[in-house]
Amino acid sequence: MDPLEEAIEALRSGMPVLIFDGSDRESEVDMVFHASKVDEARINLLRTRAGGLICYATDWRIASDLGLTWGDTLISMYDPLKPLTLKRLGYGDRPAFTIWVNHMSVKTGISDIDRAKTVRALNEVVETYYSRGAGEARRMFLEEFQAPGHVPVLAARSLHERRGHTELSISLSTLAGLKPSVVFAEMLDYGVSLSIEKAKSLSEEKGWPIVEGSRIIEACRNEKVCWSR
Repeated sequence: MDPLEEAIEALRSGMPVLIFDGSDRESEVDMVFHASKVDEARINLLRTRAGGLICYATDWRIASDLGLTWGDTLISMYDPLKPLTLKRLGYGDRPAFTIWVNHMSVKTGISDIDRAKTVRALNEVVETYYSRGAGEARRMFLEEFQAPGHVPVLAARSLHERRGHTELSISLSTLAGLKPSVVFAEMLDYGVSLSIEKAKSLSEEKGWPIVEGSRIIEACRNEKVCWSR
């Protein structure tokens, strides 16, 4: 089966998908789940087998309708810290972070169970956005969450603007016919990011599909979906 089709089927079924952004960018592999499938076991897998920061992501249009803005914009409003927001890491993009939240049902927010609750609740906000409108989704978000918390909320720009794991994961969910609602973490090795070679070996061993970002971008361009937001 084509790697992209394998990734789409895995995302739909709740299996992990490995996404390699490309050697011309961060050259990193992230483990991704659709947020509708998340439970404590999947958060545990992200924490123990991926190992990077566990992030929730949705589309920027939804995030902005919920009242969110970019994290660097918020920080830049405090003049002593504004110089921090004017810098960029090697790959050059603005960060995709907005704010960090906990759902009000959690205990401390950091356990696998707690982070799964927060992610599932964020997914319910996105589902509500589509079924009952932006106003109801925003009310739900403001009433049911607190900040700062333990789950960073990232927002995907268009693939024209940015081609990071946030955008690639959200684009894959769109190609799969799913709502733009994912959770992911970078895969780490001892001291460094996991190499693409080791990620491919793990993919073969575990049966977790791996897909390159360029393949997702090509499909979005060809099918005229998830290309601009």
